[in-house]
Amino acid sequence: MRVPSEEQRLRLRVNALVREAEGVLSAHLSRPEDGELPPWTPGAHLDLHLPGAPVRQYSLSGSPTDRSTWRISVLREPASRGGSRAVHEHLRPGHLVDVTGPRNAFPLVDSPQSEHLFIAGGIGITPIMPMVEQLTRSGAHWRLLYGGRSRSTMAFQPALARYGDRVLVRPQDEYGLLALDAFLGLPRQNTVVYCCGPEPLLAAVEQRCAPWPEGTLHLERFAARPTPSAAHLGEEAFELVLRRTGRSITVTPGSTILQALEDNGIEPPNSCREGICGTCETKVVEGIPDHRDSLLTQEERDANDTMMICVGRARCHRLVLDL
Repeated sequence: MRVPSEEQRLRLRVNALVREAEGVLSAHLSRPEDGELPPWTPGAHLDLHLPGAPVRQYSLSGSPTDRSTWRISVLREPASRGGSRAVHEHLRPGHLVDVTGPRNAFPLVDSPQSEHLFIAGGIGITPIMPMVEQLTRSGAHWRLLYGGRSRSTMAFQPALARYGDRVLVRPQDEYGLLALDAFLGLPRQNTVVYCCGPEPLLAAVEQRCAPWPEGTLHLERFAARPTPSAAHLGEEAFELVLRRTGRSITVTPGSTILQALEDNGIEPPNSCREGICGTCETKVVEGIPDHRDSLLTQEERDANDTMMICVGRARCHRLVLDL
């Protein structure tokens, strides 16, 4: 069962900005007083709060062994709603920024007995960097297939070069689409697959890993996956019960649980409001949730232990949550 993590709000100083590739900028963050930062594990991300920009989640791409500095790497999005544009155009060394986290919704299974296969597309390389570093230290077997539009847009190539032929760098303008079938091979036991990148890549990897043993595939999305419209989901009002207070709220058709709570003056922790970051993950006490997030695995959805209330509803007339 997934357990929601404790949140930390920190004000950090931008020590340096580093151009990693065309359109990719890394920000190195530390405490203003130069103290140690909280520990984190590969796959973790931060919520970045910048004035005048929406809160956005960015993977920690540096080394978990470095307690003095956190590194986040941001792709300049042409259709940015303000997050990546604020980082690329307005962030400067010496600026103070607020972050929440670290939070890990993409944890690494570090087992020397397992084979680890990593597939990264574009900026999806960011959470993979600390993973391969840790596995190298622990002596585990791993390989990485890394794609992008062109070499000039693909970050961290010099750092990855030290791993030799464990890493396959495959820019699309040179090799075409990633050769997923050749890289993955046939379904087998004792193998874990990690993939992060654009939705078409994630969907293709999901399709190919469908016949693999349960628990093989681990994904991280930077945007919510496409979901059916509300009109096709048979929406009905349902009763939401808050276990800690006993309060009952009616969630109307077309409204998420989070919206209903906010309409009634209750503001639980939340961030992305798209079901991808895990901030609003809430324990389910009774009832059947309607999972509409892009984070939980199918096994976690079937367990119905927790849900993302920013996008979720209920598949029953009464849902009790640990709120």
